[in-house]
Amino acid sequence: MNSYRELSLLGLAAKAGKIVSGEFATENAVKSGKAFLVLVAEDASDNTRKKFKDMCTYYEVPFYRIGTKEELGSAIGKEYRASLALTDENFAVAMVKKLEKTGH
Repeated sequence: MNSYRELSLLGLAAKAGKIVSGEFATENAVKSGKAFLVLVAEDASDNTRKKFKDMCTYYEVPFYRIGTKEELGSAIGKEYRASLALTDENFAVAMVKKLEKTGH
């Protein structure tokens, strides 16, 4: 199991109530303009990955693939999560900076 240091920020955002997770909630956040960043697990299905990549491109929301479903889930204190969205712009900017620095 890879330990992504970037995922530690997700725990803070989750405690602050600035994360929605799961396919349905993530999709709603993107379409309603509430999502500032979408993260999809590396081991998510091809369908899920393509769906969110296309949706994020259309709605101009940054999109990254990182970690496994298990890692994404545990980072926010939940079960497996294939997708999640950050709904706070400041957390999203900080997360993107971390991801860019590590070359994701």
